[in-house]
Amino acid sequence: MEIPELYKLYLKHPSIQTDTRKLTKGDIFFALKGPNFNANLFARQALESGAAYAIVDEEPEQPTEKIIRVADTLKVLQDLAGYHRMQFENQGAGKKTAFIAITGSNGKTTSKELVHAVLSSTYKTYTTEGNLNNHIGIPLTLLKIKPDAEIAIIEMGANHQKEIEGYCRYTRPTHGIITNCGKAHLEGFGGVEGIKKGKGELFDYLRASNGTAFVMWDYDYLREMSAGIPHVVTYGTHSATVTGTVQNSSGLLEVAITNDAELGTIKTNLVGEYNLPNILLAVTVGKYFAVPAEKIKTALENYLPSNSRSQLIEKNSNKIILDAYNANPTSMKAAIENFAKMDGENKVLLLGGMMELGQESLQEHQQLIELIKKYSWKNVVLVGGDFSKANHPFINFSNSVQAREWYQQQHYSNASILIKGSRSTQMEKVLE
Repeated sequence: MEIPELYKLYLKHPSIQTDTRKLTKGDIFFALKGPNFNANLFARQALESGAAYAIVDEEPEQPTEKIIRVADTLKVLQDLAGYHRMQFENQGAGKKTAFIAITGSNGKTTSKELVHAVLSSTYKTYTTEGNLNNHIGIPLTLLKIKPDAEIAIIEMGANHQKEIEGYCRYTRPTHGIITNCGKAHLEGFGGVEGIKKGKGELFDYLRASNGTAFVMWDYDYLREMSAGIPHVVTYGTHSATVTGTVQNSSGLLEVAITNDAELGTIKTNLVGEYNLPNILLAVTVGKYFAVPAEKIKTALENYLPSNSRSQLIEKNSNKIILDAYNANPTSMKAAIENFAKMDGENKVLLLGGMMELGQESLQEHQQLIELIKKYSWKNVVLVGGDFSKANHPFINFSNSVQAREWYQQQHYSNASILIKGSRSTQMEKVLE
């Protein structure tokens, strides 16, 4: 079946599902497969659960007109998403949906959520749910965008070169953001320069398509990477379209917008000075799209972080920073340095190992340990990954369940606690 024909079915059943456990009546089920699963085996089950159609790329045992076989289910899903995206190019005079792509080594999900909070105060805005930011999540995000969309925000994750380039082909962003280029996925990208090249594929697309980039002007490398893009809007601590500084970071972050008296100081529910660029970006995008200042301020002050990202939890007289959704050397360093500067006694670190660092992994873990040694802590607990291979004097556990058992025995009071680690270490379990 050709994509235009399949698109007609999608218009009648505009809900796509790839997991039979989440199917609702009328969904179109796409049977994806990978190294450890093959959803082609569940096509019949999907129909019995109420799916309108099942798209497969293997011969079904019991053929039916509701099971549609294609050459490659994943490619068809992406092509269908691209075809849907193209419909927003032909909306007629006076209407053009903005598609904003966000990528970067750190902060892209928080940035996406903050930008969405600001823009949705004024516009019909769709965005990536959670962190559905890969080769499956991005097409699913696109296919959830309805015709009434005024703005769409698409988060793009990547762990190797040419990945962002591929996403841009069918996402066709009109605007783009690279939050930063730090030490993340070093193994796949082949070092920091490889990260810049891979993330820079978004800017390459904007450069070639007369797009607009929002650029953190404090970062010299982003200035260089954005050179030649037709439209550049800047933010930073100085010499930018929108400027701001940290007003207070001893508890929840307060940011002073220094070139807009109307916005003044924004009191957020985030922790960490490292969130300053994310706040400034959201202000910049909001002002660019003419969101009123009072709506920008209200949206950012009302935003509550979730999913273990920059959360401040007060429990049993303790202040706990839960930032355990992910970690890499750059974000770990920022979190530790920020925590060290914060007010409070009895500071405790519970840090999980960092993944996908390749040959540099042990060295990066050791460097983090040397940073930890520069400060005074009540306790330091290192969990999993290459922390177990590194040389250090701290408490060490192989997993977060063991760390939780230790933590529950401490009965801390009036302590400040930082919990952070890569997704696979599941450091949030310490609090369960």
